[in-house]
Amino acid sequence: MAHVRVVIAWLPGMLAAPEPIRAEVSAVEYYRPDGRFAPDANAARIALAQDHAAEQLSGASLAEGFDATWQEVDRLCRAEPEGRVVRTRHGDPMLLSEFLLTRVVEVAVHGLDLADALGREPWMTPQAADVVQDLLLGPDNAAAPEHLGWSRLRFLRKATGRDPITREEAAEVDRLGIRWLTLG
Repeated sequence: MAHVRVVIAWLPGMLAAPEPIRAEVSAVEYYRPDGRFAPDANAARIALAQDHAAEQLSGASLAEGFDATWQEVDRLCRAEPEGRVVRTRHGDPMLLSEFLLTRVVEVAVHGLDLADALGREPWMTPQAADVVQDLLLGPDNAAAPEHLGWSRLRFLRKATGRDPITREEAAEVDRLGIRWLTLG
């Protein structure tokens, strides 16, 4: 929960910063395999979330902080014009709308992580599942999970590294031309 709050809390600073001239990176390109998802970068993200969680002292205060953060971010983003470009903390100039897609991905996949941590059945809202699947496959390739014999949730768990993929499954994924995103 602390990590999800942190990844959303980047937005006020991004919106207050000077606007880049043009977007150069899409949401899919944001998840490219480079240093941003290297083990040391992942460890730094985990440490930041742990520090934030420790500051909150309780689950209730963490939930209250998240509630205040998402409401502020929602208000700020709604005030921005269509086509607004922001610079991510990684230096990527991208459309605000594309960056917001990356936040949906973060909330969705960490919701799967949370369900796993709590020993609960994983779930994802249909809207979030649509966003993540479209990002992975493109909006015209919505039938890919069925081509693999997977439910949509199983596909999303495998595609985001939450469920291991076998060698045979990897071969079929390659044959279908599916590209996994690099996720930390």
